[in-house]
Amino acid sequence: MPTWIDTHCHLDAPEFAPDVDAVRAQARAAGVQHLVIPAVQVAHAAAARSLAHRHGDSYALGIHPLYTPQAADDDLERLAELLEQQRGDPHLVAVGEIGLDFFVPGLDAERQTRFYRAQLQLARRLDLPVILHVRRSADALFKGLRELPVPGGIAHAFNGSLQQARAFMALGFKLGFGGALSYERALQLRRLATALPIEALVLETDAPDMPPHWLYRTAAERAAGQPQGRNTPAELPRIAQVLADLRGMPLQALAQQTRANALQALPRLRASAE
Repeated sequence: MPTWIDTHCHLDAPEFAPDVDAVRAQARAAGVQHLVIPAVQVAHAAAARSLAHRHGDSYALGIHPLYTPQAADDDLERLAELLEQQRGDPHLVAVGEIGLDFFVPGLDAERQTRFYRAQLQLARRLDLPVILHVRRSADALFKGLRELPVPGGIAHAFNGSLQQARAFMALGFKLGFGGALSYERALQLRRLATALPIEALVLETDAPDMPPHWLYRTAAERAAGQPQGRNTPAELPRIAQVLADLRGMPLQALAQQTRANALQALPRLRASAE
């Protein structure tokens, strides 16, 4: 059975709290050997680290752009202290999830940018890659990366243009693809996943977010009593099969290549994923 690395899974999310160990065991039984658990705020750092250690996985520490409104003014200092304290921990593989979100209304772009740039500086200081949140913000992210270059990383849930994909690749980034690929209407995303060099792609679930189509229920279906399916890391092999079919390649070959890509994007994964 192929084995997989889920490069983006929020195992510390409240949706998994009641049965998190069972969720991880189910994923492992499905062939998901390793997870990267990115924290989204300083308050989640301990949980992400604890879960990574408990299950032999990896974690990243960062402040997500959607959490910048409620972040305390000293959270960047607290994050810096945590990263310094854990810099010798082989399970710590990146600064993340960080970035910019210009899709969700009501967010302060200036505040987001300040947090983003400060976290790029932390990654530079610690020589760590970054896990980027990219939502209608690629060009602004590039500006930060060119002014404050970091040791690459992953552009999570990538859904930009081919030109933007190539720009990320030129900066040393891999591109994360997940459940959004499973929707037949996602024509541009599917074209990208087929056209890009296979060496550029990594796989992710973003669980519990970004459910694949087989778990999604419309508002009408939910109103009729059909529950929304819960996205878990165990869905990764089925998502991978979608990508393998789109590219016309054997599943085992995809597993080997995306694994190698993940290890290249996040070199410290080798300590616990090999």
